[in-house]
Amino acid sequence: MNVAIVKYNAGNIYSVVNALKRMGVEPLLTDDAEQLRKADRVLFPGQGHAAEAMDYLKARRLDEVIRNLNQPVFGICVGQQLLCKHSEEGDADCIGIFNAEVKRFQPERHEDKVPCMGWQNIDVRKNMEDGKCNPLMKGLCENPYVYFVHSYFVPICEETIATADYILPYSASMHKDNFYTCQFHPEKSGKVGERILKNFLEL
Repeated sequence: MNVAIVKYNAGNIYSVVNALKRMGVEPLLTDDAEQLRKADRVLFPGQGHAAEAMDYLKARRLDEVIRNLNQPVFGICVGQQLLCKHSEEGDADCIGIFNAEVKRFQPERHEDKVPCMGWQNIDVRKNMEDGKCNPLMKGLCENPYVYFVHSYFVPICEETIATADYILPYSASMHKDNFYTCQFHPEKSGKVGERILKNFLEL
């Protein structure tokens, strides 16, 4: 399988590369449009500043490339946020797959720390018709724990497939068409995260 990771102005990409290698997958790290279009799976991970990341993507027209990909695409952490319509971080217009506005956490109590950092459990939503969860979340234990590091969040919306709660409930994972996302870091989330990455590759 040909797996590509979007190379752009964001940190933490190599932890995803290493996680895939541990699973026996040799991903291609690239900002080449043709390589991304040809890949069987595309991962869009990273940590960083939304506006700066979008500037990098737009300068290379990678925002258009990502928007028009037809194979399964997986946005992780800031990758989830950049797939939304707009982010408060740097007042950035983003790629726009999800019609959602990325917001900054606003602490309500002294113990509310921003960024949100550490292990939290997520609530995986199930389909009302068949009682099954989204294929990205297949085979997980009840309310699994995963690792988060973020100051901004996507509010719960129609495309939310898993939620988390820090200061307020928000989207931990989303899905629309061929685009899948996680706000948390599957590559740092142990066996749960490995299963999510495996599920993505098997979509």
